[in-house]
Formats: sequence, structure tokens, C-alpha cells
Amino acid sequence: MSPEGRRAGLLAAGLLGGSLVVLYAAAAPFVAPALRRVCLPFVPATPAQVDHVLRALRTRSGTLVDIGSGDGRIVIAAAKRGFQASGFELNPWLVWYSRYKAWREGVHHSTSFHISDLWKVSFAQYSNVVIFGVPQMMDQLELKLSNELQSTAKVVACRFPFPNWVPDHTVGEGIDAVWVYDAKVFKTRRPRTETEDAA
Repeated sequence: MSPEGRRAGLLAAGLLGGSLVVLYAAAAPFVAPALRRVCLPFVPATPAQVDHVLRALRTRSGTLVDIGSGDGRIVIAAAKRGFQASGFELNPWLVWYSRYKAWREGVHHSTSFHISDLWKVSFAQYSNVVIFGVPQMMDQLELKLSNELQSTAKVVACRFPFPNWVPDHTVGEGIDAVWVYDAKVFKTRRPRTETEDAA
């Protein structure tokens, strides 16, 4: 093989290898949720869901956290309504995109986005909590939020309700419905323990 042919082969192999590395780096954060114990994939909130969350919290103010904030649309919409809003998300690409989008929409001073696992964060400082969960995690999340939130907090669950809490009210219907929970109600119930949950 000629030196030019060898160089072309090395260049092609380098380009292919580099492309595979870039593809892996871009795709891994989106595929990784499927490999976790509780699969919580990124599914963007619909415009109706965003509207229902804002309607559910229309008389509220203060701090808001979106657990699993995805592309940041709930956090950004809440900031536009006067909330000091934060999002926690495991996917770094989505967090970076959310920060950019908040800056572009002029609400970066009233938003913050964090790359973090929801089980390693305390939500005690938040007066409003939004979660797009999956059934497999809602039991454990009930326990975590019951133990951490103040009695003045409100929790809005999207797509799936909490299994043991009774909602204060519901906004919307079908896939776009949101369930609103009052912490002073769910905190008056005797807190479950992780031992009871395992039984």
C-alpha cells in the first residue's frame, strides 16, 4: 500500500473513531436512565402540562423546584410568573441547555439548574415542588418529601399521582392532568419508614 493510501486509511479510521466518541458522549446521558434501578427518561412536558402546573400554583409564590427538570420548561415558566425556581436533572446536556434557554428568555437571575441525583438532594428549602415521576419511584418519593418539606409546601405531581396521598385537587385530565398535594395534609399522617416500605 502506498504512503498516501496508508494516510487516507488512518484519516478515515481517526474520523470514524472520533465520530463514535462524539456520538457516545451525546447519547449516553439520554440512554443511561434506562440502565438505572428506576428508569426516569426525558419526556418533555406538553404545553398543556406546563399550563396546568402554573394554574395549580396560581395563588402560590416563593421558591419552586422541578425534580427531574429536563429541558427546563417548567422552571423557566415558573420564573416568568415570579417564582425563584430551581431544577435538578441528571443529564448534563439538558442542564446546560436549560441554563442557556433561561438566559435567552431573560430569567437566568431567578432560575438555577443543577446536575444532581434527586435522592441526594434535600428539598426542605422549597415551598413548591413539581415532579414528573414514574410509578416505581412515587412510594419512595412520598417518604422523602414527607420527611423534608415544611407543612406550608405544595407538591404537584404530573403524569402519575402519589399512591398513598390524597390530592387537594386535580387540574386537567388524561395524560396532561396534574395532582396537587398539600403538605399540611400528608405530613399529619404518621410518616412511613423505609422498613415499612420494604415490607
